Amino acid sequence: MQLQNHLIAKIPFQQATRIGREIKPRLLVLHDTAGRLDKGNSADFLRNHAKVSVHFVLERDGFIEQQVPTNRHASHAGRSSYKGASGVNGFSVGIEIVNPGLMTSLDGVTATTWFGQNFDIIDHGIQYAETPHHGAGWWMPYTEQQITSLTELLRCLCSGISTIEDIVPHWFISPGRKIDTNPLFPLDSIRALVLGRDDPEADKAEEGSKPVPSGRDDLAMIHAPGDSLNMRRWPSFAPNVLQSIPHGTVVPIVRAGVFEGRDWIKVVYGGIEGWVVKSHTKQTGASA
Repeated sequence: MQLQNHLIAKIPFQQATRIGREIKPRLLVLHDTAGRLDKGNSADFLRNHAKVSVHFVLERDGFIEQQVPTNRHASHAGRSSYKGASGVNGFSVGIEIVNPGLMTSLDGVTATTWFGQNFDIIDHGIQYAETPHHGAGWWMPYTEQQITSLTELLRCLCSGISTIEDIVPHWFISPGRKIDTNPLFPLDSIRALVLGRDDPEADKAEEGSKPVPSGRDDLAMIHAPGDSLNMRRWPSFAPNVLQSIPHGTVVPIVRAGVFEGRDWIKVVYGGIEGWVVKSHTKQTGASA
C-alpha cells in the first residue's frame, strides 16, 4: 500500500518503472487512457512500457490499480499549467480512466477508434458530441462502476492529502493540446459530490420539477422484483447513481417532474434525496 496515510489499503499496488521525486499534490488530474478496453491492457502498458507514468488506473469494471505513490512525481500531464504554475506533474496526482477516447463514424452505426477497433454505437451507448474543449466526435460513456469507484477514490484522496485544491480533467490544464476526459464525463457532478460544490445538473432538475405536498400521494413503493432500483443524483441514466433501493421499500416522494419524456420522482432513502424512474414504483399514499 503506497497511498499517504494508508487510506485505501484495498487498492493493489503494482510499481511503475518511472517514479520521480517527492511532491506535494495540489491537484487531482483525470485522464482517458484512449486505448483498448481489455482489463489490464492499459495498466500494463502504463506500468511497464510507456514513456509516461500515472498514479492510478481505473478499469471499466471499477477495479483500481495504483502504480505510483501519491507523494511521488509521475509523468502523466505533459506540457501543462494551473493558475499560472507550469509543470503540473510536479504538484498533481494522475488518474487514468479506461476509455477509448475520440472516435469517428461514417455511418452512425459503428464508431471507430484511432487504433482501428470498431464498436456498435447503440450497444455501447456511444454518443456524438461537440464542445469548444473537445471538438466534434463520437464518445463512449463511462460505466457506473467507474464513476462509483472514482468518486470513492477522489474522496479518500481529498480527505487524506490536505494540500489538494481541486479536481480537473487533462484538457483543463493542457487546453488545445488534450481533450480528455471526454465530453460525457460528469465532471460537475463529480466535483460537487467530492468537493461539495454546486452541481448544475441537480439544479436543473430542481428547476424542472415541482414539490409534492404531504398527503395522500406522497409515498411510493419501489417495484423491482428480485432486484433493486438505482437512485440517481439527477433524473438521467448517466453515471450518477447515489445508491440502490431494494424492491418493496416504501419511500417518501418530495418532488416530481418529466425529463426527456419520462416521469421521475425525487425520493428520500437512507437520509439521502435522489431521483428514481416513476414507472418502477407503485404509489401507496400516506394512508396506505
